[in-house]
Amino acid sequence: MSLQSDIKSQIKDSMLAKDRVRTDVLRGMTAAFTNELVAKGRKPQEELNDEEAMAVVMRLAKQRKESIEQFRAGGREDLALEEEAQLRIIQHFLPEMMGEDAIMKVAVAKKESMGITDASKKGMLMAELMKELKGKADGTVVKSVVDKLFV
Repeated sequence: MSLQSDIKSQIKDSMLAKDRVRTDVLRGMTAAFTNELVAKGRKPQEELNDEEAMAVVMRLAKQRKESIEQFRAGGREDLALEEEAQLRIIQHFLPEMMGEDAIMKVAVAKKESMGITDASKKGMLMAELMKELKGKADGTVVKSVVDKLFV
């Protein structure tokens, strides 16, 4: 069963459980899948492959994280808590992300293999790491690890 089909099938269960937040999040995810299909010039009835669907889910999670930051900066803790509840539901569909220690090992090895010695090439290292760790690690954590390598 594909990720997109799995999410669609869970909508009915969340509706029967009267879980409004989960139902709303799952419906939003299916709408995002449809929007992605249309943006790619495909029919809305089609399904995304799992890689495409995972990219959409990751984008939704990133949007929620950014919203949480903005709401907290604006003093709207109530809205930040609502976004956090939605983020927890979205994260259920994401693969386990690598921890900072695991990212550090990969980053050190990549830095050595690329022969990078100064901070001016930090962007090149970051780009290579993001290619290698795509879907496995959060970009903000990777950036923080790369910054630590050049302190």
